[in-house]
Amino acid sequence: MKKIKDIITAASFIIIFVFSACSTAPKKASEVFTNRMIAANQLNLANQTATQGRYNDALLFLEEARRLALSTDDPPLRIKTSLSRGNILFALGRHDEAFDEWESAAEEADASGEAAIAALSRIYTIRGELVLLSINTEGGFKENDNAARVYIPRILREMSLGRSDSLTTAAGCETLSLAFKQMGRWQEAERNAERALAIHEKGRFLEDAAYDWFLIASIRSLSGNYESAMNALWNSIAFDRRAENGFGLANSWQAMGEVHKKFGQPAEAETAFRRAAEIYRAIGLESRAEELE
Repeated sequence: MKKIKDIITAASFIIIFVFSACSTAPKKASEVFTNRMIAANQLNLANQTATQGRYNDALLFLEEARRLALSTDDPPLRIKTSLSRGNILFALGRHDEAFDEWESAAEEADASGEAAIAALSRIYTIRGELVLLSINTEGGFKENDNAARVYIPRILREMSLGRSDSLTTAAGCETLSLAFKQMGRWQEAERNAERALAIHEKGRFLEDAAYDWFLIASIRSLSGNYESAMNALWNSIAFDRRAENGFGLANSWQAMGEVHKKFGQPAEAETAFRRAAEIYRAIGLESRAEELE
């Protein structure tokens, strides 16, 4: 029996040695990316779902991305899931939770040496504050000139810290545009939106480019340049069609209706609102469709 055991042990050793030494055996990878790739894909899915206005579904997709990011202890992925969650929570009106997520992302990015992502996190915080400022505006833009002015140096500082990343630069330009828009400084607002647009067009970020045109349309409409605003909205629609972004398309058609109303074109406004309602209903946002109708 002992002899048999010795033979088996020897055979096992030979098999292990041969397979370890065989020149045709595949080499072990120096690093494994399987779960991180799944997490990144899940994060992209969550972001795409959010751009379609399906925020609750996006949060569900994000849970798995976050779990995998935590399990692999990958700092950039951990931070990006926090950023994405903050954006979705803000869109849902859960503003305090959103600011907590962005602050947490900035702190972790600083600690991990991820300067560009840290800057992006703080830009999102500033953008959120500007959006709330515009929502709470009761009068014209002059009343909020000083309130919005304080954000300019903060945005420029974060853009300088994140200048190595083009998407951080684009986000900074969009946020500058929102600040100047709130101040009623239309030319500077549009110029910065165009800077963001150039980056997004070059990188073929279709939905982001569509939003940039939407922002430009908003600036032109507020300044009373309705015909030019209409042209910008057509450009926004063109990009969202290429991206098959139903939520963006519905928003642009709704804005088109508002511009037609300002232009004194009620029939055209009604047609645009009906088009927006059809798209909202087609993507499952029945309540938005009913509001328009």
